[in-house]
Amino acid sequence: MHASQGRSAGLGLAMASAFAFGGSGVAAKPLIEAGLDPLHVVWLRVTGAALVMLPVAWRHRELLRRKPALLAGFGLLAVAGVQACYFASISRIPVGVALLIEYLAPALVLGWVRFVQRRPVTRAAALGVVLAVGGLACVVEVWSGLSFDLLGLLLALGAACCQVGYFVLSDQGSDEARPADPLGVIAYGLLFGSLVLTVVARPWGMDFDVLGGTAAMGGTAVPAWLLLGWIVLIATVVAYVTGVISVRRLSPQVAGVVACLEAVIATVLAWVLLREHLSGPQILGGAVVLIGAFIAQSSTPKPPSGPVAGSDHALPEDQLSAGRATT
Repeated sequence: MHASQGRSAGLGLAMASAFAFGGSGVAAKPLIEAGLDPLHVVWLRVTGAALVMLPVAWRHRELLRRKPALLAGFGLLAVAGVQACYFASISRIPVGVALLIEYLAPALVLGWVRFVQRRPVTRAAALGVVLAVGGLACVVEVWSGLSFDLLGLLLALGAACCQVGYFVLSDQGSDEARPADPLGVIAYGLLFGSLVLTVVARPWGMDFDVLGGTAAMGGTAVPAWLLLGWIVLIATVVAYVTGVISVRRLSPQVAGVVACLEAVIATVLAWVLLREHLSGPQILGGAVVLIGAFIAQSSTPKPPSGPVAGSDHALPEDQLSAGRATT
């Protein structure tokens, strides 16, 4: 696939992933308000998606032998870690603050690329991250109810670090002769994540009767099973599949900034479906996030001045900017 075509496809997939992830909160909030514990909603989400992806896991069962560390790391960090740390953090600090800290991940990805992988990053990419984070501060209205609970802040930072693991592990091994199929990685990541979350969430104490009733979405009664289906199929399966493939076609730092659109999408959907109206600063912040994401994705990384850490030769520029075609 031509580099520019791969980049365009990757950008489209990254935005589809952001939209799918962004819709999770809108569907989950009515279930939580109907009586489900937030961690139980997370367990249902991940476990349901793992069951859906079981045929894919069986098809790619050789990955258990070839890439056990990658699969376990993806399940622990990209699936269970992000969810558990985020929900634990919002029990101690405001949701807006936790969300902003979690979405510092793109800046942390740039740090990983620059200082660990020894790849240069452009000023435009760095500016895009700064704009995106600043815009997010407005979207989540970080100034309202700020609370400096140290443990809560550390948990939110843990969610950000786990999200870095999502972007880095999604790109891991994509330049090998036999790259790990992204669908297989997702399938086993969900299985590992489900096992971890089963220990954390203890679903045997869940009120399963809630799933047989209805939940209120913006004043409208919606079947709880329909909301759960959206969370499992769209906000998890589709979101992870499009997200991981987009990282393969883009670079992790670009995909990370585009993922910031999730917060904007979540806010807009909450406005439309849950009647949670946007304020002026939130609308302005959403525009700034869009500008930051555009600047970051339109910048082409400079070719490395020396060998990439851990390799015998420098990667060509088109691999750094456009990513690789997936199998």
